Amino acid sequence: MAIEGFDYKGFAQNLAQQALELIPPDFNDAQKNYVANTLLNFSAVAGEALYNDTQFNFNLDQAVMITQIIAEWSFHKSVDLVRSGIPQQYWDPIMQKIAFTIFEIAKNAFSQGLPQDQCLQLIEHHVKKTYLECIAELKDKNLIDEGLMEQAASQSNIDAMAQQQAEAAPAENSVPEAPQGGIPQPQQGGIPQPQQGGIAQSSQDPNAPLPPTAKVLKLATLAMLFRKIQQEKVQTILNKFNPDDAQTVIKFMGMPDLDQKVDANIALKCLQEIKTNLPKPNLNLTPNKLITKIQNVSQYFDKSQLEQKLKTERVNVRKFVFTALEGEYFEMPPKVANIIATHLEDSV
Repeated sequence: MAIEGFDYKGFAQNLAQQALELIPPDFNDAQKNYVANTLLNFSAVAGEALYNDTQFNFNLDQAVMITQIIAEWSFHKSVDLVRSGIPQQYWDPIMQKIAFTIFEIAKNAFSQGLPQDQCLQLIEHHVKKTYLECIAELKDKNLIDEGLMEQAASQSNIDAMAQQQAEAAPAENSVPEAPQGGIPQPQQGGIPQPQQGGIAQSSQDPNAPLPPTAKVLKLATLAMLFRKIQQEKVQTILNKFNPDDAQTVIKFMGMPDLDQKVDANIALKCLQEIKTNLPKPNLNLTPNKLITKIQNVSQYFDKSQLEQKLKTERVNVRKFVFTALEGEYFEMPPKVANIIATHLEDSV
């Protein structure tokens, strides 16, 4: 049964039009057209499939959300591909795999009723995994070299835009305008945006106990996150907070209807801003750490299973893995070795 009120063609056009304003200004016309057309095509195809779907029976808000997720990731990963240096003839196959992955993961996640934040985290994990797998496959087929694979793997437009927004937004009185550095919320008649009434909406409930300041929103978001963490760990974290802020978080944690008062999209923006401002971890990719990562994976596969899994990989990849299992490091660039180790970890 068609989704009443879902003008997926107009919605896709709206998203593509807004994306044009966010495409990096240093892109030439052909690159800009590629990004915009990729977003338009994938969001339109996804919207049509959702509109005609008879299996999951998604409602209007769910169809809008899934279509926008595909549009946003199509935007970010096509920008990453343009910046990656990978020849353009390989862009479309990569984007097709990414779009298909998003569509399948999103459909299943939303149909199972998972919380929106969990859906978004799951999709992000699989998008990044699929992107790295596609790049590694090009390298395995000797279509790109190790340097280009490493350069492509390091691209992350979504993180770059989130960083720019965090730097531009005043620290205490505003929140970034788009979720996770994404496309602005489209304003299209007849298609309401998914909202979960609460903080930071255009018309505030005068009885709402939470004032819509960036700091309060962040503390409320942390409170929702801390509810899912063991209390001993929460206390350890709160001990490092300013006492007043810690007390505010504790009060929020005891508020039974907090989830209804904090808009889910705003909470995600706050989490992204918090994540962006955290000190970046020093990966320190030493040979010993990389060897340990491979050896940890071996707990889940015996040697014959690993040989089967790696039989289509390049000789140097196999040498790196099996040498690491023996406690030795087969020489290759640490970042490339880390991509291999991470790929194996994700396959567990």
